[in-house]
Amino acid sequence: MRSEGIPCYSRRLNLMSFEIPKPLRGSGADTAIILGSGLGPFVDRLEKVRSVGYSEIAGMPAPQVPGHTGRFISARLNGHPLLVAEGRVHLYEGWSAAEVTRPIVMLHQLGIRKVILTNAAGSLNPDFEPAGWMMLADHINLTGHSPLRGGPHFIDMSEAYSRRLRSIFRSAASVQGTVLHEGVYAAVPGPQYETPAEVRMLRLLGADAVGMSTVAEVIQARALGMEVAAFSCLTNWATGISSSPISHAEVLAAGRSAAGILADLLRATVANL
Repeated sequence: MRSEGIPCYSRRLNLMSFEIPKPLRGSGADTAIILGSGLGPFVDRLEKVRSVGYSEIAGMPAPQVPGHTGRFISARLNGHPLLVAEGRVHLYEGWSAAEVTRPIVMLHQLGIRKVILTNAAGSLNPDFEPAGWMMLADHINLTGHSPLRGGPHFIDMSEAYSRRLRSIFRSAASVQGTVLHEGVYAAVPGPQYETPAEVRMLRLLGADAVGMSTVAEVIQARALGMEVAAFSCLTNWATGISSSPISHAEVLAAGRSAAGILADLLRATVANL
């Protein structure tokens, strides 16, 4: 069963079919979360049941970037079944958009209908300080890539990020007293960080945060009829907003410290998703 009002195009997309590993079968989960850079400690808050590495699944690309473990975890959160993809691969590693989104395709084959994506991002909005979280309300795809390339797959993206899910998370954050920004995420190809001129351009375009992932996965999930929510861990100020140079170590450290906030938010909402 798919989300009401969202067409499912899986038959037209000619997607890869995966041999599902035994540890992931029969989890009963219909919700999954994909963890971005440095957010692996989130899994420490879960009741882990079974796990399997990406490299153990034929056709599944395995990440090589620090902070991306590369495994699927069947777990429970507050007693509710949840599948977790710990880490992802990126366009800048040389993978195509179709390859980057294979975890989404397999999760759909496992019965997942709601997916929560997370990433590490640089803050472009002077009101969104680092060490906080931004819920994505929309995105700007500047990567030049789409997983739907290869056919006339005209998927509606007017509500890429579910209003229903955003309302649930917004209410939970308010009850908890958690500051949860909402804004526009700009996806760039990377792997280099942005120049000050590029940051000025992104701000003029209306972006509140910038990163190198997530958007291809959102496009693929929507094409499969999945309901989507996404969150950026704001790990640093973008270049030019702060005079300090950006490092991947800084990004990972900020992600580790912020993982608990996300866990608390999901714990409060998982029963209502």
